[in-house]
Amino acid sequence: MTEARKIHSKIFIRGTLTGRTGLHIGGNSVGMAIGGADSVVVRNPLTNEPYIPGSSLRGKMRSLLERMRGFEDNNDEGGFCLTQKGEALAGRRADSLLGKLFGVAAENSKEPTRLIVRDAPLTEASRNRLEKAPNTDMPMTEVKTEVWIDRITSAANPRQIERVPAGAEFEFELVLTLLEGDDRDRYLDIVYEGLRLVEGDTLGGSGSRGYGQVKFTVREVLERSADAYRSGAEALALDGHMIPAEFLPEAA
Repeated sequence: MTEARKIHSKIFIRGTLTGRTGLHIGGNSVGMAIGGADSVVVRNPLTNEPYIPGSSLRGKMRSLLERMRGFEDNNDEGGFCLTQKGEALAGRRADSLLGKLFGVAAENSKEPTRLIVRDAPLTEASRNRLEKAPNTDMPMTEVKTEVWIDRITSAANPRQIERVPAGAEFEFELVLTLLEGDDRDRYLDIVYEGLRLVEGDTLGGSGSRGYGQVKFTVREVLERSADAYRSGAEALALDGHMIPAEFLPEAA
């Protein structure tokens, strides 16, 4: 049995996710009052503020990266796998680049998952702006009424969808764990590719109806080495790393 590789460092990619259109990531509608939305957004139960679950962003990044590469048996970077029924599922190859980055089922894995995606709360500025907004329908959100048409009877059936309004900003953080011998720049390239793909697609539900267009702005990329964790030293700017221009903050 080969010895497990040690942790070399952790890289922190931090910035802002901005909703360019209304954003709907579904939550639990149990206990909603009469007159509320038919489909609500996920909220922090302590503060009642909407947020973006890390699982939603991570899952969308992985799905799009795998779809870009296709069937995982056809390349070394990874992709999706197919069941006997022809269903497409997350890749299972632990030795692939995507398998190492996102992890695979425990029975197939020999190494820890490299990428952690934190839950993304509202920025303080967005929280203050939404709390004071005069035209929100529910706390810090809007309710969009949609109508679907019965193709047989032509009857109109309205439904109400809760959304975080366009322009809302969330603080996101990605944590990339590097093991000894890992290609740092290759993993970072894949992470940035995943962010680009999400920007070109949608996040959350009802994307085909205009919801979920987002923009990422990377504020900082820091690294904390194994020695820094032992000594208590803080994370430092990642040496020799340039944030891709499209993720830099726009000039004021």
